[in-house]
Amino acid sequence: MLDRATEAAALEGVLAAVRDGLSGVLVLRGEAGIGKTALLEWAAGQADDLHLARVGGVQAEMGMGFAGLHQLLVPFLGGLDELPPPQRQALGSAFGLVDGPRPDRFLVGLAALTLLTDAAAPRPVLCLVDDAQWLDQVSVEVLGFIARRLYADRVGMLFTVREGEGQAAALAGLPELMLGGLPAEAAGELLATSAGARVDGRVSAQVVAGVAGNPLALVELAGELTAAELSGAVPLGWPLRFGGRLEELYLARVRALPGDTQMLLLVAAADPSGDPVLVAKAAGQLGIDAEAGEATGTARLVSWQPRVRFRHPLIRSAAYYAAPPGARRRAHTALAQATDPGADPDRRAWHLAEAAAGPDEQVAADLEHCAGRAQARGGLAAPQRSWNGRCC
Repeated sequence: MLDRATEAAALEGVLAAVRDGLSGVLVLRGEAGIGKTALLEWAAGQADDLHLARVGGVQAEMGMGFAGLHQLLVPFLGGLDELPPPQRQALGSAFGLVDGPRPDRFLVGLAALTLLTDAAAPRPVLCLVDDAQWLDQVSVEVLGFIARRLYADRVGMLFTVREGEGQAAALAGLPELMLGGLPAEAAGELLATSAGARVDGRVSAQVVAGVAGNPLALVELAGELTAAELSGAVPLGWPLRFGGRLEELYLARVRALPGDTQMLLLVAAADPSGDPVLVAKAAGQLGIDAEAGEATGTARLVSWQPRVRFRHPLIRSAAYYAAPPGARRRAHTALAQATDPGADPDRRAWHLAEAAAGPDEQVAADLEHCAGRAQARGGLAAPQRSWNGRCC
């Protein structure tokens, strides 16, 4: 990592506290592409002696109550039977593991805290929460609840949050570190290293200033610029502005792909599960074969195994919104048809709702059932979001 000594020291402080039998919490805030996820991965690489638990926020699952908390706690659910009965009942009900009344959020928070601290007794635990602004609201609230109650529990929690997003307001007040762009010298070094060639000083200064030291923008631009542009022989297209416009770079890359590949990326972007089998099945229904995923330029945007994973969240957004509304509806229709209605009725209902061009009584009924199931699990916000769709 270039010029991230302050950030690395803060992360090392959390790891040291956990190893010393205490606990540590840190929220990394910053704009898209500023290096939050890279720092999280660096911390993971320094924590071989700790038990890692991860969760990454996905926009499509923001309306699914407790989805993020479930993802984080899956490795520890073997200890569910050891929880006090009220906590066990509350967490089991929240995750749909047992029938029961709507779970009390306080008890769910206590249950999650107990589960983590019990798991940390034999080996310290480090929780990595990426893109917390895209977690469902109740999960963010529970994770904030846990973070505020850690003391000498051998549990560490590291969050990344995109600056300006209100969804993660539940983390306010926790120790945090604001990430900015790289200084000029480090940014120029990153640009030259990524380009694999010498960069003219004036060109480097122009690029670094244009992206405000955004590391992801520097890496991506290095691959876009020609040798003549890097040397200064050919003027750069200017002005270069990133941050809100970073997604436009990915949008251009998506639109440069063959039509079938764009449609395959659209299907993958419309599916929050990351299941490669489901994506392939839905794509097949649209007449798209697996070779479309191997087109030149695709690997820099998405990986297909072992899970479908976009290289950056903005790529998912670009792949989805690059397509016209009709194509997005076709993608959701194919995903709904490929989704098992018995195993995952809620996700199927959501895809059908996104696929509807207008009011649809059957889809509305499916969403009503989905909302009822969410309410029974305590996902109070999910029913409201379901009823805000076009079909209701």
